[in-house]
Amino acid sequence: MLLYLLFWMSLFLFITNGERGFYGNHYAEWNDSQLQPTIQRLMKGYNRYLRPNFNQGPVEIGMSLDIASIDAISEINMDYTATIFLRQRWRDSRLIFPGNESLSLDGRLVSLLWIPDTFIPDSKRSFLHDVTVENRLIRIFSNGTVLYALRITATIACNMDLTKYPMDRQECTLQLESWGYNLQDVVFYWTRGNDSVKGLDTLRLAQYSVESYYTTISKAVYETGFYPKLVLHFSLRRNVLFFILETYVPSTLLVVLSWVSFWISQSSVPARTCIGVTTVLTMTTLMMGARTSLPNANCFIKAIDVYLGICFTFIFGALLEYACAHFCTMQHQTIFDVQRELLKEFEESNGTTHLANSASPKKMQTKESAQQETPEQSVTCEGNEATDKKKEKGCGLSSVKQMSRRAASIMSVENPNNIDRRARVFFPMVFFLVNIFYWLYYLLF
Repeated sequence: MLLYLLFWMSLFLFITNGERGFYGNHYAEWNDSQLQPTIQRLMKGYNRYLRPNFNQGPVEIGMSLDIASIDAISEINMDYTATIFLRQRWRDSRLIFPGNESLSLDGRLVSLLWIPDTFIPDSKRSFLHDVTVENRLIRIFSNGTVLYALRITATIACNMDLTKYPMDRQECTLQLESWGYNLQDVVFYWTRGNDSVKGLDTLRLAQYSVESYYTTISKAVYETGFYPKLVLHFSLRRNVLFFILETYVPSTLLVVLSWVSFWISQSSVPARTCIGVTTVLTMTTLMMGARTSLPNANCFIKAIDVYLGICFTFIFGALLEYACAHFCTMQHQTIFDVQRELLKEFEESNGTTHLANSASPKKMQTKESAQQETPEQSVTCEGNEATDKKKEKGCGLSSVKQMSRRAASIMSVENPNNIDRRARVFFPMVFFLVNIFYWLYYLLF
């Protein structure tokens, strides 16, 4: 008989402890003596595993947000980190109590109540602040309305279009969905429309400014059904002044510096070569530094890449201009040297023939005595030889001049210094026109 009584007593204690464990481990921390009488009555028979209005329609949950800060916006990871105050309101008829007062409860009592399973679908990392205690708030009103607020920090994905970087404008979102309850169980809505979001108007960011924001209500479609969804859309405009001072002005000054070589004499080879090579290397370093904070993706040809490419092209073109001008100068000097040598050789050849012609009358006199030629025949022969030599001299001189002129027209410029004079006007004018087209395209379109 004693064993029988012990068995039933142990069974009774087991059932009692199991019933109390039904409300979670935290319920053991809050016994009836620690809870207020009102809360004792509310918690009596309350099942936190069943949502309000069970089998009576969906629960309407109102949402509101306070954006405390947006700590970081990363173009490499395409996300942003924000600290937000999330407030949720719903009505639970099981928590109605008489009077017009509200009950502010300890955050640890959240484990005794039913709460929505709200989550951020685009969140990569998130945590609930717990200094000095978990940053939660529970407030129950007399009509059964429950206010649940918490402070969280989340890193949220944001798909960015960087084709106009740094004159870009990004559209980011903050989405709130229900994890397990579909539209038949839970309905989300913004408590005050666009006014449900606070803090974006006064937010100050390092590189961005918030242009506009608005809220929408939609539904998330998954294989398991349709779920409630709230979306906060906000537009971020990048502040371009920093990039103008950091990248655009130095690259433009490097292009202007490369034009200094056009006013340096072509004979100063070390000076002009040093300016060209130095500007090219400096521009390459500037291009590498501008890309360190951006994703290494081939799908994005950014606006800053286009401008740096334009500046690099003009700097490299200035270096090639000096190479062409120096080459034409050397060719021009070489051809003039060839002409002088040909003329010198031609004059020397004319001098030898003149000496030969002065010695020929003596030889002809000896030949007359030996051969006894008639004077008429000798005169005609001398006349014919003189005319043939004159023709040969004229033909040789004209052919040398024609060949030298053709070589000069093909291989060199008449005045190589004109290349630098034209480059002083051509390079700045084209660079100015390209800048006008560049800024109009990226700022207006």
